[in-house]
Amino acid sequence: MFVDSHCHLDFPELAADLPSLLDAMRVARVTHALCISVDLAAWPGVHALALAHDNLFATAGVHPDYADTEEPTVERLIGLAAHPKVVAIGETGLDYYRRDGELDWQRERFRVHLRAARAAAKPLVIHTRSAAADTLALMREEGARDPGGVMHCFTESWDVAKAALDLGFHISFSGIVSFKNAADLHDVARRVPLERMLIETDSPYLAPVPHRGQRNHPALVVHVAEAIARLRGVGVETIARATSENFFRLFRIPHAIAPPVH
Repeated sequence: MFVDSHCHLDFPELAADLPSLLDAMRVARVTHALCISVDLAAWPGVHALALAHDNLFATAGVHPDYADTEEPTVERLIGLAAHPKVVAIGETGLDYYRRDGELDWQRERFRVHLRAARAAAKPLVIHTRSAAADTLALMREEGARDPGGVMHCFTESWDVAKAALDLGFHISFSGIVSFKNAADLHDVARRVPLERMLIETDSPYLAPVPHRGQRNHPALVVHVAEAIARLRGVGVETIARATSENFFRLFRIPHAIAPPVH
């Protein structure tokens, strides 16, 4: 069995095809998926997906790329995190890749999520791009070790991965790990301890080889596991088992709710 630890099934690229995508998950033995919140206005739709399907779960948070959107407060995030099937705070973090100028608003938003995660005792789903030093600094300052969490769609160096691991975080790999030109990421995938590894699609984006350039969806997370297995010289079942167990443990999801796999 496999688990997609990060997807956006509420996005328009996927929402209209939800029944067929859930069927594809079953065929591929992808038993669970975590639907990620990116802003407060869309959160009810994300949460509705989790409530409607036993094998889907949700987060609560506002993405760092969204500048013109309602700002979360610690109290609002704590309240959302208390809803059934909300298992994490995020996605949150820092992204300097697409933003120029003054970015204090982004750092303050990240602090709000870090504080909410500590107060709610829910793990964090952290996004970082072109901002690793500041991301790690704020994680240390705000006590991110307490709730723990995952560095999602990891694309940074081994040094950054090691720093996140030292803070008790998991590292999640997306379809990028299957790309031939991702040599530095391949090194990280070989070195991250199996007990701290997750896999994801980040769908509808970043489809893994052999579907690169196409619409991504949760069933394709199998190819992420296959790419990591090749890099580590192990069977894909080893990666599937470890990353699924890690998912259940990190997000405190009982195994008993796993749906039957046909």
